[in-house]
Formats: sequence, C-alpha cells, structure tokens
Amino acid sequence: MKVTKIEIVRNAKPILLPEAWRPAWLEPDVKPQKTVGFAFYRVHTDEGIVGLGPCRNTSDPVEPFVESTLIGQDPFYVERFWDLNMSGRGVTLGSYPCGGLEIALWDIIGKATGEPVYKILGAYRDRVPAYAATAQLHSPEEHAKEAVEFSERGIRAMKLRLHRSRVEDDLKVVEAVRDAVGDELTIVVDANQNHQSIHYDYWSLQTAKKVARRLERLEVYWLEEPLPRADLKGLAELCASVDIYIAGGEHATNIYELRNSLLAGAYDIVQPDVTIGNIGITGIRKLAVIADSLGKGIVPHVSGTGNHAFFLAATLQALCSVRNDTFIEYTLEPPSLVPEYLQAIVKEPILIDKQGNVQVPQKPGLGIELNGEVIAKYT
Repeated sequence: MKVTKIEIVRNAKPILLPEAWRPAWLEPDVKPQKTVGFAFYRVHTDEGIVGLGPCRNTSDPVEPFVESTLIGQDPFYVERFWDLNMSGRGVTLGSYPCGGLEIALWDIIGKATGEPVYKILGAYRDRVPAYAATAQLHSPEEHAKEAVEFSERGIRAMKLRLHRSRVEDDLKVVEAVRDAVGDELTIVVDANQNHQSIHYDYWSLQTAKKVARRLERLEVYWLEEPLPRADLKGLAELCASVDIYIAGGEHATNIYELRNSLLAGAYDIVQPDVTIGNIGITGIRKLAVIADSLGKGIVPHVSGTGNHAFFLAATLQALCSVRNDTFIEYTLEPPSLVPEYLQAIVKEPILIDKQGNVQVPQKPGLGIELNGEVIAKYT
C-alpha cells in the first residue's frame, strides 16, 4: 500500500452558534466568538483506503518536505514519518503541524487491519473518565449551577478557568462550586497563564503559590498553567512547595520540551496536545512512558473547535493504550460548546455516558465517520 494524495477539506461557511462565547484564556481582550469551523486531511492510498486526521493549518497547503515524506510511501511506516517530521529536529511552533497527518496514517492502519487504533497499539482499557471543560468566566452562582447540572448527568469532574482581574474573584468561583457539589465532583482549574492577553495582570510565582495553597484547602485536583511554560525554575519551585498537582504543557512543540519539563520537576501531570505542536498519537504514547517512569501522570489537552470529534477520537485511541492517565478533556458549556456544534461533522458524536466515561470509538482506525451532508453544507 502506498500514499497517493493528500487532500485538505475546509469549511467555506462557518457553523453558527446559538450564543456567542468568550474564551477565558484571552480575557479581558477577547472578542465574542459566534462561529466554529473545521478542517481535516484525507490521505488517499492506492488501495482505496482513506485516512482522516484533523488539520490545524486552515489556509496553507502541505509543506513540500512533509508531503515528500508521505507521497509514494507505505502508510504503515508511521514511526518513520514521526521521526522525520515530529521528533524535534528543527521543530518550532511555527513549523508545519504534522499531528493531523500522523493521525491519518494511524487511521489508515486501523482501517487496513480492521481494528481500532488502541487495539493495534496494545489496549489497556476501552473508556476514560471525562472532565467537562468549561471555557468562560461566569459568576460563582452560574458556575455552581452548571456544576450541579453536570453532576446530575453523571459527569464526575469539571474544569474551571481562573483568569479574572482579581485572584479573589477566581477563588470565590471555586468555593461556590465546592459548596454546591461537595465531593460529588472532582474540580480541576486552569489558570491559562501561558496565553497572551494585553490587559491581563499575570500571576507571579508568589501569587501562584498563594492560589495553589488556597486550592489545596478546597481539594482541587490540579492547578493547570500557573506560570509560563518556559519558566521551568518557577514551575519546579511551585511544584515542590505545594501538594496540589501542577499540570501543563499544551503548547509544547515536541515531546522533548515536555520531557525536559518533567526532568526539571516542573509538572506532576503533562498535557500534550495531539496537534498544537508536533506530538501526535505516537508522541502521546512516548510521553506517557517517560511520565510513568518518573511517577508522573499524563492528561492530554483536547481542543474544543469544530474538529472536536477528531481530537477526541485520536486522543482516546492513544490514552486507551496507556495506564497513567486519569481523565479525557471534553469541552462542554451549553448552549454553544456542545456536541451538536463541536462534533457536527461526524455521524455519531463521541458522548459522555451516564457513568461519566467516554468510550473509545470501536470502529476500525479512529472509529469516526464523517457526516457528508453537513460537510457539503459548509464547504
């Protein structure tokens, strides 16, 4: 089998949301977002099998060097593709993102063998507990109500964003949620201190320590991105001085960046993303082994865009082949950040079940099927 063509499918018209939303990590300078979009690869083979993978680069064609490592090549040589394009040689965040193409190769392999990817990799389980990742800054009362609704649906964990102008206001939200749900819901928080916002007053190391200790008393499971990811010294000092787990790494450009973070003692939990840098399914598995050898955890970041089903499927396939993961990130904040819009392009959305788990898709490859009618409507 050989790869014959790489095709990128992009939405020409946006998917309209019922209500605009404001990404917390860009506050206070963010503009309300009223739509979502999608882009994905179709990697064709001479045997008629087509691999699917999410595309983050929504405007440029595939970089010539990357294309040359695929066209005419056997798609089963996914480790070689990863080594040539994603191993860290010359890789920066501005490089062509290859995670979606690597995912498409795994999809081809699964379809060719008739098995879901996680079984090819070596299965450990077939489902992962989900945490509902909220994405906006609301009042304590609104978040408390949201938490109760999640708990009643069987969801077992929830992420809150801490990105308000006053840290005390952030903490009031966590306190309100803890009061509302008691120990029925695991709470994790994301400070998003590695994002850029013009008028936001970023935390110092001292502030991060203060917040972490307050969160410990509220039995919060982890504190995510409390400092810039490049501040390994500060992160390591914070990690060593508090009991709450410190998490981060979604913007890592390759696995070695996160390996170095782990060796520096910067994180208890690493959070690679399959496509933001050059990580892929292969990279998540490599990082899981490194983290496990150091007694650390891995809970990948999962982007919540119109490609959410792709990101979920690929991440689940990787996570169900490792043991040191506790949750899958699942973007969920009604009325707009819900499967109806974020997973509109697939026939069967990946959903949280009544026990709070997300089952890995069981069909061959990634296990997802595109909804041709929806895609035709927006392309």
